[in-house]
Amino acid sequence: MNTNRTKILAAIVCLAGAFSVPEKAQTPADSGTVIRTETRVVLVDAVITDKKGAYVRDLKQKDFKVYEDGKEQQIKSFAFEADPNSPTNAQPRFVVLMFDNSTVPFGEQKYARDAAAKFIDSNAAPNRLMAVVNYGGAMQIVQNFTASVERLKAAVAGVGFSSVSPNPPSSGGLNGGINGNGGGPPQLRTQQSQFGALSFLLELRGFVRNLATVPGRKSLILFTGGFVVRQEQISELTAVIDACNRANVAIYPIDARGLVAGVAVNNTPSRSGSEQPVFRPAAFESQPYFVTWPMFLAMQAGRGGGTTGGGTTGGGTTGGGTTGGGRGGTTGGTTGTSGGTGRGGIGSGTNTGTGGLGGRAPSNGAVNNPVNPNVINNAANARALIPNHFPPSASNNQQLMYALADGTGGFVIINTNDLLGGLEKIGKEMNEFYLIGYTPPESKEGSCHTLHVKVERKDDNVRARTGYCDTKQKDVLTQTSSEQTLENRAKSPQAGTIAASIQAPFFFTSPNVARVTVAMEISPSDLKVEKDKGKFHATINVLGIATKPDGSVGARFSDAVKLDFEGEKEVEAFKQSKYHYENEFDAASGNYTLKVVCSSGGDSFGKVETPLTIEPYDGKSFMISAMAFSTKYGPAGGMGALLDAALIEDRTPLITQGVQVIPSGTNRFKQGQTPVVYLEVYEPLQAQPEPPKDLAVALQLLIFDSKTNEQKADTGLFRIPIPAHNGSPVITSATKMPSDKLEPGAYRLQLKAFDSANKGVTRNISFEIE
Repeated sequence: MNTNRTKILAAIVCLAGAFSVPEKAQTPADSGTVIRTETRVVLVDAVITDKKGAYVRDLKQKDFKVYEDGKEQQIKSFAFEADPNSPTNAQPRFVVLMFDNSTVPFGEQKYARDAAAKFIDSNAAPNRLMAVVNYGGAMQIVQNFTASVERLKAAVAGVGFSSVSPNPPSSGGLNGGINGNGGGPPQLRTQQSQFGALSFLLELRGFVRNLATVPGRKSLILFTGGFVVRQEQISELTAVIDACNRANVAIYPIDARGLVAGVAVNNTPSRSGSEQPVFRPAAFESQPYFVTWPMFLAMQAGRGGGTTGGGTTGGGTTGGGTTGGGRGGTTGGTTGTSGGTGRGGIGSGTNTGTGGLGGRAPSNGAVNNPVNPNVINNAANARALIPNHFPPSASNNQQLMYALADGTGGFVIINTNDLLGGLEKIGKEMNEFYLIGYTPPESKEGSCHTLHVKVERKDDNVRARTGYCDTKQKDVLTQTSSEQTLENRAKSPQAGTIAASIQAPFFFTSPNVARVTVAMEISPSDLKVEKDKGKFHATINVLGIATKPDGSVGARFSDAVKLDFEGEKEVEAFKQSKYHYENEFDAASGNYTLKVVCSSGGDSFGKVETPLTIEPYDGKSFMISAMAFSTKYGPAGGMGALLDAALIEDRTPLITQGVQVIPSGTNRFKQGQTPVVYLEVYEPLQAQPEPPKDLAVALQLLIFDSKTNEQKADTGLFRIPIPAHNGSPVITSATKMPSDKLEPGAYRLQLKAFDSANKGVTRNISFEIE
């Protein structure tokens, strides 16, 4: 979570309103949203080039075929955007110049920024608006969309620094988990590189989500050095590609490190004096800097050791077969163990045999529910959005670039010092795309689907995004009989018949606005499960209403969770443990009573109620969020389908230093358990242009007996890690609660937070040991 995202959204929404097409002139193509659920239209942008890389501009609707999940779809709308008669031809085009300072060496940044300045000179115009964004641990908008050449050039001038890096001097496995932290209680930590990669992907996802309100197709030019995409980062990469497809954003990554040794064994970025790329086939002599996956594949034909890896134990994230003969394959082996001296795929499947970047087996679908096929299937389908083939380039860092480009319909510029030439190629592509629309088949909300566009003409190359996810609505039950039934039960004094518990911590997203995370544990024993055609199904309808003291509604949400089971054994297993449910909503500062009602049909229903107080927050003062208990946590990538589901359903996962924390829906814990307490600290000094060098933040946890007020535990003050300056005031932390020696009973946890400027905040939360 980053408060910068709110600023991004506010700025972009204002801009989108200024340049939106009048309502009477709007067509499906005018929408910045990929999926228009009200008319069920999927819009696909397709760029077509011939074998020499020239744009093909004379195709008709009959020349195209569109496939969703391998099945051909009937095209309902068609337009070529370079056509003067196109309904959106007069609409401004939007370009984002994004500089990833975390992966481009300080000395290399000047080349990219100089090229960007020249690109601005020749391309900025009233109908071609540009924005400049820096990433250095957090996204910072240096210049919002404008046609002003002077402002844009000022924004790209100079160089930037980063508080994180996904590329450490030496590689290694993920060492997250619970480790000691000086004299204080253990903290959740992981390797700096893993945190850097995770931070970049989550920040990029948040940024492109906010571009959805800007009309039309957007081009995001990413100046980056890339990083190795590890198996545990698949969820985040999937979510980025899905967010781009929803927001109609095509990513054009540029390897800003300059020339890299094509397929040589040297992985170290280098800049030679030559302007020639390592490979330059005659067919692409006129544009050596423009490389698509088919072109790169053609360049590499006949090299290395095949496409399937080195035997059944090869592949993996680092290995390449047991003997390492030449270059390992792109799909890896069946067991995913490290290989010998060769280089294998970018992550073979764990016990799946599928290999490749999308091959990780999904984990259990719910925290406390080992049987949740609905979530598992969505997670697996979502990973199909990521292309499973990558060029065996010298730098594995470029695999990230290809994934982003291939998944969103862009292309990659690598292995050249002629960055301006590559930028001009991107500039020419602003209008050179066909806009194709079709009505998709009915599918589950939140499900993900692959897309494939085919052109019947020989030798033409097609670039289009690889898929989309059918966005799950935020208020699913609106104006339905199910909503009315649940609303009546929420107002009624009648208690629920299904046991459930709730926790609702809040986290500030901007001044006086917070995201409330709803976590529930529901007893499934009384949930209604129906049998249909040999399989079992259940639908849990959920309605949440936050009311103010005067009875008015301050916020609400509704949901319908659909569960599928193969047989009675799965149903029995499902009913053996609590069902974990999560959702979120935004609310302004104030006092509320939050009621959540759930039902699977019939007379049985669950109802929980909790007070919700969100304190005033001006965004300029030292503050902390509410506290979230958790007994389920681990490396974010290792949480499998849990993280997939959160990202794809557009929820904000609780992550600190690369470790995901699953909020508990109860404050009752077994004796001997040591729950983790997650919170966010908002330190305005950290967001200053030049934060104090001696800035420090310390926490203290105390536990009191609720009846006697006797103190039972005290951690003393301990410092928490503060990220290097990234322009964001948010500091996340997760700490083990010192409760392992407590006797059964009711207790109060008191958390105190202080900074080096003598500012302090205290927060209390009750819990029980049974």
